[in-house]
Amino acid sequence: MIIVKNIVKSFDTLEVLKSVSLEISKGEIVSIVGPSGAGKTTLLQLIGTLDKPDSGEIRIENMDLSTLNENELAAFRNRSIGFIFQFHQLLPEFSALENVMIPALIARTDTKKATTRAKELLTYLGLSERMQHKPSELSGGEKQRVAVARALINQPAVILADEPSGSLDSKNKEELHKLLFELRDKFGLTIVIVTHDKELALLSDRVIEMKDGRIL
Repeated sequence: MIIVKNIVKSFDTLEVLKSVSLEISKGEIVSIVGPSGAGKTTLLQLIGTLDKPDSGEIRIENMDLSTLNENELAAFRNRSIGFIFQFHQLLPEFSALENVMIPALIARTDTKKATTRAKELLTYLGLSERMQHKPSELSGGEKQRVAVARALINQPAVILADEPSGSLDSKNKEELHKLLFELRDKFGLTIVIVTHDKELALLSDRVIEMKDGRIL
């Protein structure tokens, strides 16, 4: 599903990733752990096509990402990858429903279909009574579930989660952990999680440890 070969990435003179290689199978939940500065988030951003490596190869669903131009990368990212961030990244002026719909509308999905799909996801995630609420009116756990629904709206093959439980209390953290595994089983997702949360990491199918830009 995801193949990373000999990825190198530097920022100015700082080499952040040093010939990193890994493979992640379809339907696998993998946690990437390691100290701050290990290169975890940079690796996740490269897999998510938010940045490009200096050298090496990344393939997702057998697509060599280096062969795509910027517009093709944006379309691939919108269609095939869902993102869950630590601080939700919801647009404050839009309702929960509208926030979830945005990636579908960017993909030129019919508005009626996008609305129906977003409502189905929010209902599945227990937010049927909160659809018209704006982010400022939602709890931390509710905002993260809206972010999960947004990540799922275009039926991606891959979910990339960067510290998804980092801003949640213990109860909401536990619920999110359970939810990620339910979603994998329900939708056949491949999920890659960058986390400092040892409990979440240990629940994963596999843990990849990084240090100083390398996989240990």
